[in-house]
Amino acid sequence: MSNVFDYIAWRGDLSFAQSPFNEADSLILCRLSYIPFDGIAPADFHETISLADAAARCLHGAPFAGEDRLPAEADAAPHFRLADDARLLAALAASPRFSGARLTGYVNLFDPAEEKQFSALTICLADDLPYVAFRGTDGTLVGWKEDFNMSFRTVVPAQRDAVQYLCAASDTLPGRLRVGGHSKGGNLAVYASAFCGEEIQSRIESVYNHDGPGFLSEVIGREGFQRVLGRVRTFVPQSSVVGMLLQHEEGCSVVHSTNTWLLQHDLYSWETACNGLVPAAERTRSSRFIDSTLKAWLTQISPEERGRLVDGIYTALSASGAVTVADLNRPKTAVAVLREMKKLDEPTKAVLQQAVELLSASARESLPVVLEHMRKEKE
Repeated sequence: MSNVFDYIAWRGDLSFAQSPFNEADSLILCRLSYIPFDGIAPADFHETISLADAAARCLHGAPFAGEDRLPAEADAAPHFRLADDARLLAALAASPRFSGARLTGYVNLFDPAEEKQFSALTICLADDLPYVAFRGTDGTLVGWKEDFNMSFRTVVPAQRDAVQYLCAASDTLPGRLRVGGHSKGGNLAVYASAFCGEEIQSRIESVYNHDGPGFLSEVIGREGFQRVLGRVRTFVPQSSVVGMLLQHEEGCSVVHSTNTWLLQHDLYSWETACNGLVPAAERTRSSRFIDSTLKAWLTQISPEERGRLVDGIYTALSASGAVTVADLNRPKTAVAVLREMKKLDEPTKAVLQQAVELLSASARESLPVVLEHMRKEKE
């Protein structure tokens, strides 16, 4: 099955004038925002670096063109989130379609006290439409905690930062814009586009949400959100879980992934064609089941109860010594988490027990509905 690397091989030698921008290009740029360009890509929108130069520094420790040495902060080799990220960066740097792109506005913020993880990158393409890319959640507990805060807060710190970032980018970059992101980054792209103001909204051509969660109904109903809704393009894999969280008013295009269940969230598993992404016939039964179960569950738990539940679990996870999600796979950490869960106060324990019971009830109620829906589709 083909993926973004095959797409780059097929279309990498063509300019955007020869082969116009499409959703596969958007997918690639969203993944590019995960590359650790700290100390390499400039934060100031008045400064840029070519993707080829940034890749050389990131992959090989090469200096800027015209420089004879690296700054001290760039001496250490970067840590790639996925092994394929280094391969992607090298492929883009060797591709005429992408190598001349200019990178600017790189921001990477992490604040445990504020429960904030935010990163963004703007890519100026040869077709003169900059792409503002918001990074998704990193592997830290803080990053995931902020995601879950969206289930009971109408705005989280990363969303406020996303609005400010898009406004700053639009102040410097003339003309029309594209905005996008993957996972939480997709949510941030939509939120920033919805609340950046009418003048900036009028310049946004498209907003790409690649398997990003939705919003609370109070957010969707606001005027700014409704104004940009028609330009939001949401893509989810056939077994999407993350992209189905909370509320989506826009339609979703289903994309074929070669992975299974939660692993389909990985953009490298999405199948590409020579002019975009390969559609799947429909979402899987498991995706529909989880979607309907979680939505029914959330309607039965107040925002205050959701907040207590999320805060309680996060407190236990943090107290265990875990910093990243990967840390939770260690046997010692798992034992520590269970020990910390027992220390939660009684009101939090009560909410946790109620949440488990309601989730089980929602699952029992949702499964027959999903099965009936699938039966009718086959007739």
